[in-house]
Amino acid sequence: MSDPVSALPGAVVEKGVLVHLGSPLREQRALADGTAVAPLASRAVLAVTGPDRLTWLDSITSQALAALAPGESTELLVLDPQGHVEHAAAVVDDGDTAWLIVDRSRADALLTFLTRMRFRLRVDPRDASDTHRVVGGTRAAIAGVDGADLVWHDPWPHVAAGGWGYAAVDPHPGAGRDWAEAIVDVDAFERLLASGAPLAGELAADALRVAAWRPRAEREADGRALPHEVDWLRTAVHLDKGCYRGQETVAKVHNLGHPPRRLVLLQLDGSESSLPAPGAEVSAGGEVVGAVTSAARHFEEGPIALALVKRTVDVDAALTVATADGDVAAAQETIVPPDAGRTAAVPRLPRLSRRR
Repeated sequence: MSDPVSALPGAVVEKGVLVHLGSPLREQRALADGTAVAPLASRAVLAVTGPDRLTWLDSITSQALAALAPGESTELLVLDPQGHVEHAAAVVDDGDTAWLIVDRSRADALLTFLTRMRFRLRVDPRDASDTHRVVGGTRAAIAGVDGADLVWHDPWPHVAAGGWGYAAVDPHPGAGRDWAEAIVDVDAFERLLASGAPLAGELAADALRVAAWRPRAEREADGRALPHEVDWLRTAVHLDKGCYRGQETVAKVHNLGHPPRRLVLLQLDGSESSLPAPGAEVSAGGEVVGAVTSAARHFEEGPIALALVKRTVDVDAALTVATADGDVAAAQETIVPPDAGRTAAVPRLPRLSRRR
């Protein structure tokens, strides 16, 4: 059977993912203004049924889910005992099933964890990726997709109940990002691909995410990332809920200390240079101080990247980033400030636009 994504005119496909359709920047603009949607093959769908599903998910994750209303959107993190992010999932419940949208590369591991944690509770987690697909875009664009009855609306960057925001800019650059992800069945997904509707690749979707300072598990959760380091307390952690694995670290860092690293946005010099790969070294004064987690070429801001750097790196320090074409200069925008934590009130600063 032929792959309907690969059959799209101009499609560049890697490992089943629609990267772009020939014009990533044009697709990005269309995705942002709601005239296109993106088939997201890098996203997978898990389904959890059973009458105990919400209280169970509440007990083993960072989010308060016990009272989640049908159709309400939120997200959760699964942490290890030391508070490091292992998994992240978008969550929407339809009254019978809790649907989790996750990075495909981590779906099997998350399902294994959920299955192991069932004990005697009335829950049944399963992989629903064989029957369901994910489509992303603005709320209005998603509303126009046939079969898009189950939709997760990204809460980022709104600070949810029980959450805490570290980014000290106003307005937050993610405030203008309108993003939703619909869970559709395979038939509806294939109808969308065959309809001739304007589509965008995942290169476009990821660039909009990076510009909004939005963390993603596949990229920003590097095995030792704490939620505080990437400002994930604002949407994925409820600081006042009951006990869960990793909670002690979350509370200690937030109330008594500072996260050891902090997420920054990098404005990369040299529009013709290669983008840095995830893991590329970030240096200050000849010393390696961090690593790139995500990089993109934005249709307005040019080449940008997210990076995790040491907390002690001066916010005004000149940085360089390693690329295939050599080191490039990078100006940093502070996302998580060095003094994040200890529940100190963070002054809201106006953001200086670097748009070109």
